Amino acid sequence: MKKSKVFWGYIVLALVIYAVIQVLINNGTVTFYYQNMLITMCINIMLAVSLHIILGITGQFSIGHAGFMAVGAYVSAICTMQLEMPFITGILLGAIVAALAGLLVGIPTLRLKGDYLAIATLGFAEIIRIIFLNIEYVGGAAGMQITHQTNWTYAFFGVVITILIISNFTNSRHGRACISIREDEIAADAMGINTTYYKVVAFAIGSFFAGVAGAIYAHNFYIIQPTTFGFLKSFDILILVVLGGLGSLSGSVIAAVFLTIVTTYLQGFPETRMIIYSLVLILVMLYRPSGLLGTKEVTDLFKFGKRGGSNA
Repeated sequence: MKKSKVFWGYIVLALVIYAVIQVLINNGTVTFYYQNMLITMCINIMLAVSLHIILGITGQFSIGHAGFMAVGAYVSAICTMQLEMPFITGILLGAIVAALAGLLVGIPTLRLKGDYLAIATLGFAEIIRIIFLNIEYVGGAAGMQITHQTNWTYAFFGVVITILIISNFTNSRHGRACISIREDEIAADAMGINTTYYKVVAFAIGSFFAGVAGAIYAHNFYIIQPTTFGFLKSFDILILVVLGGLGSLSGSVIAAVFLTIVTTYLQGFPETRMIIYSLVLILVMLYRPSGLLGTKEVTDLFKFGKRGGSNA
């Protein structure tokens, strides 16, 4: 009963946030510039949370997340531009194909560990980029032109659905199995947990929502190019998860919001933007080496406050 109340409390809070911002957009208070910043923020949250389940929960060091984002982006673009399907259909198909790509790379590579897995996933992302680079059907190196269909509604509810599903998965027995793999894979395997199965499942779920983020990203601009989904994009997503704290979903969300705001406001200083951006990251990691929240969630802080108050 208590968990049900918390769940519906989050749903109500999400709807209130959506309604308030939608009203501000409708009356012109939130301009197109800030709308774009909010949509970019939502995309970054989806990417961070989808990598969180692979890296933070299951402990699999993947640095090829931009490859799954690229699959979602291009498949959705083909659906809407070439096949004239509705945008929501393009998002779903892009996410499904990205999940299949996750299975394709996950089944043979997730027996690897550490640096070997990182190299394998990075290689997969580069293969995807090179494939799109050489296919004229999607524009090749010049890129593919797309109509702008992303709006605040699609981006926001994409975030809500991503967080709800991954949060529920994490709190289920399947999520606890993934956490046990992260903590000690040998011990988890000895206890009868099918470690390969759960790693592949986590990889497929993370890939699915990276595909959703890619589809929304692609239709937020008028052109997508393979160079957008290079290895630097994968590192950007990795930074969000590490900065927020490995194992903390709310930390990934906070880091995505924080870095989106920082990068947006530093666009006015192109000469020094990367220097300031790097300094911000260095300072945060010096004073919070475990990330902004470590392995804790925002809700843990409230629980701690309640226990402290009752003891007093």
